[in-house]
Amino acid sequence: MQHLVDTNDLSDIQLQQLLNDAAHFKAQRPPQLLKDKLLITLFFEPSTRTRSSFEVAAKRLGASVVHLDPSRSSTKKGESLEDTFANLCAMGPDGVIIRHENNSAPGLLANMQMTSVINAGAGNYAHPTQALLDLFTIHEHFKGDIQGKRIAIVGDIANSRVASSGIRLFKRIGLDVVLVAPQPFMPQESTLPQYEHLEDVIENVDIVMSLRAQLERHAKPIFDDYEEYAKHYCITKERLQERNILLLHPGPVMRNIDISDQMLDDPRCKVLEQVKNGVFLRMAVLKLLLLDS
Repeated sequence: MQHLVDTNDLSDIQLQQLLNDAAHFKAQRPPQLLKDKLLITLFFEPSTRTRSSFEVAAKRLGASVVHLDPSRSSTKKGESLEDTFANLCAMGPDGVIIRHENNSAPGLLANMQMTSVINAGAGNYAHPTQALLDLFTIHEHFKGDIQGKRIAIVGDIANSRVASSGIRLFKRIGLDVVLVAPQPFMPQESTLPQYEHLEDVIENVDIVMSLRAQLERHAKPIFDDYEEYAKHYCITKERLQERNILLLHPGPVMRNIDISDQMLDDPRCKVLEQVKNGVFLRMAVLKLLLLDS
């Protein structure tokens, strides 16, 4: 039984297979490879892109999808996550796609070995399919020539599962990762190069990944005024100028705080391409876990 709790679960061969399959699915709509499969989505935190992307990916491959709303489930009556999961597995799904506020939740359920578990984002540690779709977007943009490319991750790195997952995967495949953030947003335990100002690295990066300030994860506001934050960290035309830099963001974008309106319309910005690629990459993940394993 195969799970995707973190990208570390994937072998190098599987990682390459995912990139190849995603590219193939993007070039040509596949047959309904999973027409006899049933998936359950279980999202304990709000999601627009990830949940919709998984559901579209599953249906493109012919699978059936059932969404359970935890706010209306027995977890609100005191049932444990493990018991909720066990009861869902008794109905015979081929996989459960889960988002949860606790870092350990997807791994806990995977260890029960009742059905395939796919982590759709947990706590501030792991969001494996986002890291994979970002890698796919980078790989596609540079036509596979990504070894040694430098990526600057900018923003609320300490609280971002996107950053955490991305850093592990990007380092693994040979990207040079640097971090740019105000001190309260910087992960204290990281050994990666850290900069407080984007201007210190902008001349020497190939990719900028902007992040949303994870306001819901802050015990109290770090900045009284996020317009002041934007003056230093918003990705603007003035900052990028005419440099040939790939601009990414996992969404949702806080306009004119993370990225300016003008840059969102700039061809170097691939935010919507990331969303598009997310469907094909998640199709590849579902194929790998439910058909190839």
